[in-house]
Amino acid sequence: MTGPAGRDALGGLEDLVCFDLYAASRSVTAAYRPILSELGLTYPQYLVVVLLAEHGHLTISEVARTLRLDHATLTPLLRRLEAAALVTRARDEQDARSVVVRLTDRGRRVGAQRTEIQCRVGELLGLDGAEVAQLQRLLRRVSANLA
Repeated sequence: MTGPAGRDALGGLEDLVCFDLYAASRSVTAAYRPILSELGLTYPQYLVVVLLAEHGHLTISEVARTLRLDHATLTPLLRRLEAAALVTRARDEQDARSVVVRLTDRGRRVGAQRTEIQCRVGELLGLDGAEVAQLQRLLRRVSANLA
């Protein structure tokens, strides 16, 4: 069965919001890739550095919860950041069951570049400040509704 202009009545990819979100996510991540490669970081590693730059230190569980990553994904990522001398991991002095992650001096220098990185990516998005804010509100609402 076909609809207007010969399109399938059930719709195609252009009718799927999930595809638009997927395509946009891949495009945004790809926009970060060359910028972050200058720092030797992957996009998920960058998110950890930004998070720690914002909070100072967090437990691995807090990092996992905030970034919505499971421990099996986060542990090797943190190992690579530690090998690159960007973070340290140590047992929490108040709770030996928890491991605290902190930026090193080098990690703080990388984290301090986040504003410049965001500006560079923001230019690539082609949206003005109000449009970016609106997009973020909508995406956060979608995430909250689905959580």
